[in-house]
Amino acid sequence: MENNIENRTITIKRTFDAPIELVWKAWTEAEHIVKWWGPKGMSTKIVAHEFKIGGKWKYIMRMPDGADFIAEGEYQHIDPPNKLKTNANFLPMTEGVTLEVLLVANENKTEFTFNVIHPTEEYKLQQEKMGFQNGWGSVFDRLAELLTKSEL
Repeated sequence: MENNIENRTITIKRTFDAPIELVWKAWTEAEHIVKWWGPKGMSTKIVAHEFKIGGKWKYIMRMPDGADFIAEGEYQHIDPPNKLKTNANFLPMTEGVTLEVLLVANENKTEFTFNVIHPTEEYKLQQEKMGFQNGWGSVFDRLAELLTKSEL
């Protein structure tokens, strides 16, 4: 069943050792996004960041070999500091997905759920085989590292 969202979703869960307000700030403010967005070894430049419903975002990630990787989308849902939803393309590898960021305060820590919803189950499986978990895992390692510093 293509309509079953669970069969089309890849989920990563983490607990960040930081208050929810800091995690939200890291996800939503351009000056912080550039410090962690992209797998280890990549640098990120923000071309557009209109943080509002209907606002567009576009980041250019430069790979160690000099090639550029484009991440872009449009914000669909913003509920500070708990939920963020955007459609997204990661060119040239991934198109037409929805990203959902869910944050729940747990004392001084933040329970983090990251859902990537794909248009079809087949596409989801293809993304998993391409190393989805490792790629995003590296990104969230960088975010976790930033959150433990006092740079926010």
